Amino acid sequence: MIPYGRHSIDEGDIAAVVDVLQSDWLTTGPTLVEFEQAVAHTVDAPEAVAVSNGTAALHCAIHAIGLQPGDEVILPPLTFVATANAIVMCGGVPVFADVDPETLLLDPQAVEEKVTPRTKAILAVDYAGQPCDYHALRHIANRHGLVLMADACHALGASLNGRPVGSLADLTIFSFHPVKAMTTGEGGMVVTQQPEYANRMRIFRNHGITTDHQERLARQTWEYQMTCLGMNYRLTDFQCALGLSQLRKLQGWVTRRQAIASQYDDAWTSIPGIHPVSVRPDVSHAYHLYVILLNEEAYGMDRATLFSLLREQGIGAQVHYIPVHLQPFYREQFGTEPGLCPHAESAYENMLSLPIYPALKNEEVDQVIGAVKGIVVSHRLIPTGVS
Repeated sequence: MIPYGRHSIDEGDIAAVVDVLQSDWLTTGPTLVEFEQAVAHTVDAPEAVAVSNGTAALHCAIHAIGLQPGDEVILPPLTFVATANAIVMCGGVPVFADVDPETLLLDPQAVEEKVTPRTKAILAVDYAGQPCDYHALRHIANRHGLVLMADACHALGASLNGRPVGSLADLTIFSFHPVKAMTTGEGGMVVTQQPEYANRMRIFRNHGITTDHQERLARQTWEYQMTCLGMNYRLTDFQCALGLSQLRKLQGWVTRRQAIASQYDDAWTSIPGIHPVSVRPDVSHAYHLYVILLNEEAYGMDRATLFSLLREQGIGAQVHYIPVHLQPFYREQFGTEPGLCPHAESAYENMLSLPIYPALKNEEVDQVIGAVKGIVVSHRLIPTGVS
């Protein structure tokens, strides 16, 4: 099976982890600080807070903005459920705004229509690795006094008008899950322009306690204060060592993902009814996902059939994502229904993610392309002479 995504680990990564495993610090040690500083430098952000996973990063970021019960956060429905779940875990109300039908990114006009006196923040999602229109979203946020947040779990290594993702919003959330641009096994990070937000997140990730072990050691004291109900969201030093090693290879991996995407793009020009998600001209896309949209009328079969036939041929196609507002929990708790976000719902019915990761070989990309074309030809959807 060629999976839709896969991690890349080499001997240098393994050696970096072993070095820390043989050191005096396995958690809350110097490698954590080094990793935070390295990521902050990479994305041009003054503050970075590492945590145990991407969901924890979302939770910390929502906590940091001081969300109160009943406060609303506007977000798109085309995302993993964790984006919305973090809002609910902090007592907030997720307000789903539709996406642009071409890019599948949060539509600024739809956001504007959802703003109410209870709105606290906009939580944009850089779907598949493409940055949102942060210029338009910033204009809306400033006009209404809102916090602008970026769920950039797909977009580490991407940029907008030459500015890296991580420098475009008030808080930006990254994930280091194995299928993401780089990995720490599990892990996440929030970068921010505001030291106050960073301080709140550091306390929150450590049970709500204002000092960590290193700080108490330096002060030669056992005393500590818990000032809020926090979580244990700490990231280990050996995971941070893996992250530092992976970070050095990030740009090369993003470049490889872009090359694979270009190879795919070229292939679909000869197949009616199959086209990739549109890419805005002012972005450098990180391509965590490569998503095609299918026109059933043009190719004559439903998405489920193509999905199943590709899987039978060892192609690990996937679907990202079932719109969050259609999940039973949100329908029952918040009264969301089909029709709320028609562009997102239509896209979901017709989307398919194809394999993309740095170690994917050109011949494997050709295998994926050949499988898609072979299925289409076998169903007499395009002329047999199409190459």
